[in-house]
Amino acid sequence: MTQTILLTGTLPESAIGRRLDQAISELFPEYSRSRLKEWLLAGQITVNGEIITKPREKVIGGELIEIKAEQKVEVKAPAQNIELNIVYEDDDILVVNKPAGLIVHPGAGNPKGTLMNALLHHYPEIEAVPRAGIVHRLDKDTTGLMVVAKNLTAQTSLVNQLQDKTVTREYEAIVNGNLTAGGIADFPIARHPDKRTIMAVVMDGKPAVTHYRVAEKYRSHTRLRLRLETGRTHQIRVHMSHLKHPLVGDFSYGGRVRPPKGASDELIETLRGFKRQALHAAILELEHPATGEWMQFKSEVPDDMQIVADVLRADRLAHPDEYV
Repeated sequence: MTQTILLTGTLPESAIGRRLDQAISELFPEYSRSRLKEWLLAGQITVNGEIITKPREKVIGGELIEIKAEQKVEVKAPAQNIELNIVYEDDDILVVNKPAGLIVHPGAGNPKGTLMNALLHHYPEIEAVPRAGIVHRLDKDTTGLMVVAKNLTAQTSLVNQLQDKTVTREYEAIVNGNLTAGGIADFPIARHPDKRTIMAVVMDGKPAVTHYRVAEKYRSHTRLRLRLETGRTHQIRVHMSHLKHPLVGDFSYGGRVRPPKGASDELIETLRGFKRQALHAAILELEHPATGEWMQFKSEVPDDMQIVADVLRADRLAHPDEYV
C-alpha cells in the first residue's frame, strides 16, 4: 500500500549557487534530507517541469519545484480496539501514558495487542506514517509517557529533535543498594556478547549517557530521577546494573529481591510481589512540530511503584538508627 505525496514550492533567490538537494531540503524542511534525495534520484522531483536526478546540480534561485512521490505505507499490523490513556492529542501529535505489560511494536510472538495496534484503531490515518508514528520506545514493563507523530511532518520534526537531544525524557526508578549522590553513567551499550536477548556495556558499543540524581534514600534501596541523553535499548536498566545498582524487579539485569536486614513481612512480600522493573517515564518535554511551542507533560508514578516506595519509606522510619 502506498500514499501519494504532492508538494510544490519556489526556490528563493538566495538559493543561487546551492546544490539542488540542499536547496530542496531547505524548501521542504518537514521532510528529511535522505527522503528528499531518495525522491530526487527516483525521478519524482521536477525543476521548472524537468525531471532532474542529480543532487549536485546547481540552482540559480526562483525555480519551481514540484514533487509527486509514492511513499510506501510500512504498517502491516491490524488495528485493535485497545484502550489508550491519552494525555494529550491534537492534529499533529499524541501523547500516551503507557501501562506496564503493553508492548510498543508487534514482533515475533507478539503480532497483536501492542501500542501500534491500538494507535491504528484510534487514528486509522496513522498507517500512512512509518511505524505508525512511533518515534521512541518504552520497554514492555516500563510505564509512562510516549509521544507519537500523527503525520509525516510531525514525525520528521520529532525524530530530528531526538537526534539533536533537545527532547527531555525524565524517569523515576527504584534501585537496589544505597546511592549517596547522583552522577553520570557514560558507558557504551551493545547486544550482550553471550546472552543475545539482553544488552550490556560493551566498549565498542554505541555511546550511551544517563544522568541520575538521588530523590529519596531508604535502608538498602534508593529512588532515583534519571534523564536520558541518548536512547539505547534498555539504557537505564543496563547502566544501573553496570553500576551495581540494578532496578528493583529487573530480573534480567540482576534486580533480584534484596530486603534489608530485619525487614518486615510486608516489605519482603511487597518486593517479592513486584514483578517488573521499577521504572517510569515521568516527564516528557519537546517542541511542538507545528507551532514551535515548548510543551511539558507529566505522569504520576503508577500505584504499584508507589506502594513499593511507601513500604520502603516505612521500613526506613522503623529503623532510624540504621538510616544514613
